Amino acid sequence: MTTILTVNSTDPDPGAIARAAAVLRRGGLVAFPTETVYGLGANALDAAAVARVFEAKGRPPNNPLIVHLAGVDQIAQVAADWPAVAARLAERFWPGPLTFVLPKRRELPDIVTAGGPTVAVRVPAHPVARALLKEAGVPVAAPSANRSTELSPTTADHVLRGLAGRIDLLIDSGPTSGGIESTVLDVTVDPPRLLRPGLVTPAQIEAVIAPITRSIETTASAAGLPLRCPGQMPKHYAPRTLLELADGDGRGRVEELSKTGMRVGWLTWKDAPDVLGAVRIELPLEPAAYTARLYAALHDLDVAAVARIIVARPPEGDAWLAVHDRLRRAAHS
Repeated sequence: MTTILTVNSTDPDPGAIARAAAVLRRGGLVAFPTETVYGLGANALDAAAVARVFEAKGRPPNNPLIVHLAGVDQIAQVAADWPAVAARLAERFWPGPLTFVLPKRRELPDIVTAGGPTVAVRVPAHPVARALLKEAGVPVAAPSANRSTELSPTTADHVLRGLAGRIDLLIDSGPTSGGIESTVLDVTVDPPRLLRPGLVTPAQIEAVIAPITRSIETTASAAGLPLRCPGQMPKHYAPRTLLELADGDGRGRVEELSKTGMRVGWLTWKDAPDVLGAVRIELPLEPAAYTARLYAALHDLDVAAVARIIVARPPEGDAWLAVHDRLRRAAHS
């Protein structure tokens, strides 16, 4: 049975945080909010606890975890090096949704990094996450709190949909603000390489350091080799309902499917005309607002008993890079 603690998102109750931190220290699993999505945390220094994360999620063993830290002073517990380029970016973006791939410290359990030589780390900005990490006093390995390849959760209800009964404790602090996962940057290479686009854009990174390598891999998990970071599998961030991307506002494809009698979910933008029988959700054509609501909208369509989800393809551009990455992987079959 999963215990649920309701905690104020900006002024978390110390007693509740202490209770959750104690669960982490004794090897339990705690789902908690970050400024990106809800994470599923375990003591990163406890291999058995981390193994429970993989079991709860049904996560492939070659898919590493991101380690969440209370501050830069914990870097030495998990990483063997702290490059100057990472320090410069951390000064600008930490606490926040930027993850660095660093050389792994030998003492860090191999299960955290899927047996690879590097570790992904970040310092989250959400007040509840920060309080929990500080109170726990240990690095916390925390992927998104959902079943593997499925939609990441932005509310406690989303967490329970996939993990109820599989985890020990859930901190419910309402919806997360960012809506999608952190940006992942490999700083073990020169120039640094973007491994996963996220809430921090390449342009924002390049405003602090020199240009980075922007090519993004889609790695086949069948190879069985350790992935460099989370979010590189071809199919990921996917609703349970089949999802298609459509050009324009998507109306043509929705009409085509609706005429066959199919009940269709439709994610589009404002001012697109309705289609009879379609379950329509509108998102604003402003990158940050769209991103913040994307997963929640897909969760809503996923539980609306539709047979297909049609998503109007968003605009191109740097600010939309992460959205395109998530939708491309969600539509992969």
